[in-house]
Amino acid sequence: MYTNSVKVVILAAGKGTRMKSERAKVMHEVFFSPMLHHVLFALEPLELLKSTVVVTGHQCEVVQASLSNFPVTFCHQAEQLGTAHAVLAARDFYEDFAGTVMILCGDTPLIRTETVRKMLKQHHSSAATLTVMTTCMPDPSHYGRIITSATGQILRIVEEKDATTKEKLIRNINAGVYCVNSQFLREGLALVDLNNCQREFYLTDLVAIANAKGLLVTGHNCPDSLEVLGVNSRLELAQAHKELQRRRNRQLMLDGVSIFGPESVEIAPGVKIGRDTLIDRNVRVSGNSTVGCCCHLGPQTILHNCQVGEGVCIEPGTYLMDCDVCSGATVTVGTVSRGRQFLPDKGRQTA
Repeated sequence: MYTNSVKVVILAAGKGTRMKSERAKVMHEVFFSPMLHHVLFALEPLELLKSTVVVTGHQCEVVQASLSNFPVTFCHQAEQLGTAHAVLAARDFYEDFAGTVMILCGDTPLIRTETVRKMLKQHHSSAATLTVMTTCMPDPSHYGRIITSATGQILRIVEEKDATTKEKLIRNINAGVYCVNSQFLREGLALVDLNNCQREFYLTDLVAIANAKGLLVTGHNCPDSLEVLGVNSRLELAQAHKELQRRRNRQLMLDGVSIFGPESVEIAPGVKIGRDTLIDRNVRVSGNSTVGCCCHLGPQTILHNCQVGEGVCIEPGTYLMDCDVCSGATVTVGTVSRGRQFLPDKGRQTA
């Protein structure tokens, strides 16, 4: 869709000190996949993966290995000296490219395909040199504040540690997603300096640089601030997981599946559930599983890599892995099995 006009840079080099973990931040799992994968899932329907470079740094081998099934390329940021430095590390990727470079962060697993699509559309239709995604946060702590003119023009972005007391009251924040003209990106990065409290190369400095050149900088507002949540702690990790779980269960219910206590039910994204199936509380279905129509999954059921036919009743407290449950079968209370087949007669099973 955008393959000839857009290239994407995903920043995934950071360690994530607030996670209190030795694992690379973007590798922490959110709703069955590392958070970085969710960003790529959002790009996939736009046919942008082949035009995507992932900037790696901390535990680069692990991050790259996890993306073996994605048609992306990689570049390495040996030292993490800021977001502008990370984009500069990927310069070979867009050096001879004329078009839009979209920059995202690998720690925003809640970003939606439609939001990315709308931002690209606005950026192209407005003929802006730089478009910044913004949102309004109830608590803007840790985010860069958007500084605007009286007419609403974005003048600059000030990072939290560099903000004055008055600027910290601003709730309109930088969501960390950018669309930028490739020529300006190359020129602007050369002008970014270390004149800030953290002594880092800030990508946000491009806003002020563009204004100084008289170039158009626009904002693209994301009305749902949760969607651009940057996961920096275990608390935010749980928050992101809960939101993806909510989205998944909402779509299943809209598609004709009944879920009692959806806040306690986890159905992995690739799992197929048939209409008129009822899922009770505290159920988890994952892996390469399918569940047919008109089934009942009782409370405390766990299924992994299971094929379940139609009209099946799985009674409470059941754990099945790599099993086939034929249509019309009943799996009795508390069954724990692996690699077995369940036939329609109650209690009968074959190896």
